[in-house]
Order: sequence, then C-alpha cells, then structure tokens
Amino acid sequence: MNVNYVSVENIAKSFGERILFKNISFGINEGQKIGFVAKNGTGKTSLLNIIAGDEEPDEGQVVYRKNLKVAFLPQEPDLDPNLTIEQTIFVADNETLRVINAYEKALENPDDAEAYQKAFEQMDALNAWDFETQYKQILFKLKLEKLDQKVSQLSGGQKKRLALANILLSKPELLYLDEPTNHLDLEMIEWLEEYFAKENFTLFMVTHDRYFLENVCNEIVELENGKLYNYKGNYAYYLQNKEARIANEEIETGKAKQLYKKELDWMRRQPKARTTKSKSRIDDFYEIKERAHKRRNDHEVQLEINMERLGSKILEIHKVSKSFENLTLLDKYEYVFRKGERVGIIGKNGTGKSTFLNMLTGAIQPDQGKIVVGDTVKFGYYTQRGITIKEGQKVIEVIREFGDYIPLKKGRQISAQQLLERFLFDRKKQYDFVEKLSGGERKRLYLCTVLIQNPNFLILDEPTNDLDIVTLNVLENFLLDFPGCLIVVSHDRYFMDKIVDHLFVFRGNAIIEDFPGNYSDYRTYENSRIPEKVKTVDTEPKTKTSWKKENKTALSYNEQKEYNRIERDLKKLEIQKKEIEALFTSGTLEGDKINEESAKLKKVIEDIEEKEMRWLELSEKME
Repeated sequence: MNVNYVSVENIAKSFGERILFKNISFGINEGQKIGFVAKNGTGKTSLLNIIAGDEEPDEGQVVYRKNLKVAFLPQEPDLDPNLTIEQTIFVADNETLRVINAYEKALENPDDAEAYQKAFEQMDALNAWDFETQYKQILFKLKLEKLDQKVSQLSGGQKKRLALANILLSKPELLYLDEPTNHLDLEMIEWLEEYFAKENFTLFMVTHDRYFLENVCNEIVELENGKLYNYKGNYAYYLQNKEARIANEEIETGKAKQLYKKELDWMRRQPKARTTKSKSRIDDFYEIKERAHKRRNDHEVQLEINMERLGSKILEIHKVSKSFENLTLLDKYEYVFRKGERVGIIGKNGTGKSTFLNMLTGAIQPDQGKIVVGDTVKFGYYTQRGITIKEGQKVIEVIREFGDYIPLKKGRQISAQQLLERFLFDRKKQYDFVEKLSGGERKRLYLCTVLIQNPNFLILDEPTNDLDIVTLNVLENFLLDFPGCLIVVSHDRYFMDKIVDHLFVFRGNAIIEDFPGNYSDYRTYENSRIPEKVKTVDTEPKTKTSWKKENKTALSYNEQKEYNRIERDLKKLEIQKKEIEALFTSGTLEGDKINEESAKLKKVIEDIEEKEMRWLELSEKME
C-alpha cells in the first residue's frame, strides 16, 4: 500500500463574494504523478499555493507526513540576483551538498576514523561522488551552460530553468510544479518528460501541456465549478471518462460533450510512441506527406468562415538574407506560400524564428532580397507582447475597437459577443473591466481581437502560453476551420500536431528545412536516424576535487544501473525469441495459437530493438 504524503481536508478559498472552491478534500500518495487541470480564473494557482504552504485557506487544513522532503517550482522563482548559476546550485537546500561538506570536513581531520567512515558511507548512499557530473548535465540540458553568469543577467525563462535544475538536484520525495513546461523549448520538454517518467518523484503539477499529461501523469485531478473530480489514468483516460461524466449530467449542453469526444477521437488516431525511438527507419518523405494530407481531409469544417479571398499571389520570399553582427539567420532564403498552407515553425532560441515573422509582416527589413506580399493578403499577427490595456475599458469595448463580427458563408455571421462567448467570456464577464482579468484571460481577449479582424493569413507566435486546456480546444477547433494561410510558432507539441501540415525547422546558421509532416512525424523521423555521438558535458572540476572518485565513466549512477539492467533484459528477451521461434519450427502450432505466438514474437522483437538502441546510446557515453 502506498504511503500517504499529504491530506487536504475540507479547504475553502474565496475573494470577496467570489467563492473559488469549498469543502475540497483529497490526498497525495507516494508514487502518484498527478496533473491538476482547471479553467483559468477558477482557483488553480490558489489551490496549488495552499497545498504548497504559500497561502492560507479560509477554512480547512493541509496535513503533511512528518519529515517529508518537499519542493515547489512556482511561476516566478525567488533567486538571489548576486549569485552566479553555479553558486545558486551550491547554496541550495540540498542533502547531497550537506553530505559532501561533511566528507570534506572528515578529510581535514584524518585522525577521526569513525567520522570519515560515516561520511564515506553517506557519500556512497547518495551517490554524491557524481554530483558535479549530475548538476552540469542537468544545466546543460536546460541550456544554462555559462556557469559563471550572474542570476541578475538571466531572463525570466532562464531563472525558471535554474530553479527547476535546483529542485531536480535536491531529489525531493514530493514535487509541486506550476506550468513546468513554460519557458522550455521542445527539446527540453521532451528531456524533462523522459526524466520524470524514469525518476521516482511523486508529482503534483499544474500544466496545460497535454502530451506531458499523457506521458508523465498516472492521475488527473480536475477542478470544475468549485468541485474536484478524480480520473485514475493519463490524459486520454481523462478525456474518455470526462465525456462519460458529462453524458450522465443531463443539465449539460451537448457542446461540451462533443468537444471532449472530438478530442478523444483525435487522440486515438495519433501514433502511440511519440517520443520513444522509432521501430524502423522512415525513408519516404512522400509517405509522411500523404499522412499529413489525409489528416487535413479527415477534418469536417463546422464554422464556414467567409474571409476575404486570397489571390494567386500570396506571400513570396526571394533570396532573402538577414544577419545581426556575426550571426547569420537567413542566407538567400526562398519560399512561395500557397493557398491554405499551415506551417509550424520550430527551432532553438536565437535561430531567427521571431525575426523571420517580423520580416514577413514588414516590421523588420531584410539585408538583401525581397518579400512580396499579395494585394489580397490581410495579416492577423498574434505576438508574445500581448494586449495594451486602456484604463476603464470593458472587455466588449476592447474587441469592438477591432471589429463587430466575422462573416460566415450563406450570409450568416459571428458577432463580437458570440466570439467572446466561444472563447469562454460569458455575457456577464464581457462587461467586466479589462484590468480585472487574469493573465490567461487577457491572452484569450487578445486572441479574439486578432480573429475578429477576419484575417486571411494568420501568424501566431506562442499563442498557447497561459491558456487552459478548454481554451486550447476552442482555439484548435477555430483554427482547424480557418480556411486561410497559417503560421504557428509554439512549444506545445499537441497543439502543433493538430494544427499544422508541415514544418519549417530552423537549424541555426541560416539553415531552414521544410519537413512535410507535423511535430510527431518529425520526432519519429529524427529518432529513427542513426544517432550521432552523444555530446557529453565537460565535467572537469575547476575547484575542489577531493570528493570525486577517480576513473569514473560519463554515465550517472542511474544510467549505469539502467545499462546493467538492459544487458540482463536483452539476454532474457533473446532466450524468449529463440523459444517462440522453436515453436514455429516444431510444426505443433495451429489456428489461434499461431496468431497468439506471432503477436508475442513481434512484441519481443520490438522490445529487443528498442533496448538495443538505448544500450548503444549508453555505450557511446562510456567510450
């Protein structure tokens, strides 16, 4: 039976007359990886802050198991601006660091053999010999390689990543996370996903990253209308059971049920192994392109938007070059956009994604070449800067500055009020003052101001930040019905997979590849390529080395254990394979038994291929 870590007992929270929740009770047990979902403005952050101990409930209490090691990653971490990245790691409340300090003190007093023996055993127990390798590898994965850089020089995203590194290194028993994937690029998100999947943390997190909920969580807790609902499974399980729950609640309209049904249907059509190694090499780009085309044709348009017609000339990029000082972002780049194109843009920070968007819309001029925009093109550009709020404005007044309606086919239209309702602003909320809105609600309103202008070429730069899952669903359904051209920059893999047909992959050094599928297609393709030698971190210490063992491999303690386990597993699987193959050659199998053993053999071969791939990766790190 799993140990209970936290009991939340009958808590309540309200602001003035507005009750967020009342009589909320639940527990967090060892080994649970809980995703907490709710609409923006319904009390997600308040509930997280209460159970993390940063906020008091109006009623009830939160009871913790004695001596439980807990860590909390908030949206805005509190770090000392005067310290460097490396110093921040070394001043953290970290048991491993305390053990290292005790060992160094024992070395200074060689006469106290008992203290030395105890310190040595503690170093072994916590695998503290490898601490420098561990923290440098985690910082490297989170793109924090300048260890002597001051915290005061870091961006908001870098600070959050440094706080995340500190928390992972402290190895808490229970970890609270508030939007952990914000400020991480796609590569980092996938690394963190794999890290949580194999490490033994108990997690309670707020996130709108649905692949993260699918691949990491074993339970979803939802706060809706002040009540908690528990779903003992991952995101797909949640969708299935949420749909069933709504079907049972007859007071609900069919709209919400339909939304979850569509979402679940889409989930079921996706390839299952999104971030694991592909079982076979994909060579045929046409096959990927065909799959992407089929996905578009599968979508049934419900909202027939009557946008201004795009002419034959839409957007043409002719031999465009752009550099900043020594950094070349584009070099004689060429592309001609066609009607209905839906492009996702991915790439590391600093490869020129935002510059590219700003050149398309004329905010930045190219150094060479030209960008030709067709006469019929009407851009809608959603930037990361958000909306400028005028004091005293109401929500409905803001949107009406940009337009009164979106025209639909057959003479119908969506009014500004209806669009706001679609994006979860009820009639009462539409007459609220804008300054009262939460960050996520402001993003929603900004989206509506872009869409009400009825553009025929939409450019969305990180539109999913701060949006809850329900809003993301609404936006996705709107964009799937949108008949114009679309460019999206996003680190939300699920959103990208649903919306785009092909990708511009910004590799850096002015290399932009056009990939003919969505993000999951791209990951499967990339993972199926022969892996290059893994780049390892320079872990040679600049300071004290007394606590580092000599002749250590580049594998961490957990990787070494994994390596040994894979070798044992491969031997067992090879024996299983031979036994099944022997059954086939014996001639004793017939009927259903043949199908059953064929399925078993297929599974064993797939497991062998996957484990061999991982074994090769780890072997390369040991060379």
